Amino acid sequence: MRLPGKIAIVTGAGSGFGAGIARRFAAEGAQVMVADINAEAARSVATQIGGLAQPVDVADGDSVAAMIATAEESLGPVDILVNNAGVTHLPGPMETISEDDFDRVFAVNCKSVYLGARALVPLLKERGRGAILNIASTAGVSPRPNLNWYNASKGWMITATRAMAVELAPHGIRVNALNPVAGETPLLKSFMGEDTPEMRAKFLATIPLGRFSTPEDLANAALYLCSDEASMITGVCMEVDGGRCI
Repeated sequence: MRLPGKIAIVTGAGSGFGAGIARRFAAEGAQVMVADINAEAARSVATQIGGLAQPVDVADGDSVAAMIATAEESLGPVDILVNNAGVTHLPGPMETISEDDFDRVFAVNCKSVYLGARALVPLLKERGRGAILNIASTAGVSPRPNLNWYNASKGWMITATRAMAVELAPHGIRVNALNPVAGETPLLKSFMGEDTPEMRAKFLATIPLGRFSTPEDLANAALYLCSDEASMITGVCMEVDGGRCI
């Protein structure tokens, strides 16, 4: 048990990396709010792990504020926030991506981090403790062609993580990020454009360990960074990428 008594919120936890993180946190003793825009998916994961399901639109300030308030009222003082919810646009030349797609990517991937901080950081400052984990991407470190605005949004998350870490460290609040390589999640097809053996082989050829990341890979890293074992670690953006960014 590495998170006994901790209260954690994981966004985008109805599937993929978020579900893996929520399951691992619960197994390690945390009470977990499973937050997702897909309420049915959130309920399914929450039922499996004995957590609390919460529908949320992470790009909407009122929805995020309600998520934080519900967690505080129903579970107790929040210790951990994992900003995992994310979207991408389909691959294409940068000038062909629609303005609506651009706005959606930055609202879900970037504005959500701001909204979560706006709602939760004042509470964490009062307590003098807390951990925030942003799920960024290797796309923000080593961009892939034709995913330009997604790449840029994840680069923003990496910079935001470091800036948040510096500002919040004096208040006892740690902020870190994970940079996963493409994984076996619902977003994989969107990254590739089409899910074919040929396209998978092309992607895998860029990963030295020769496989996609899994929710379990991300959950293991998230568990460490959000646990008290990492009490001296803040501002770290850790690649979980099988060597892709080397």
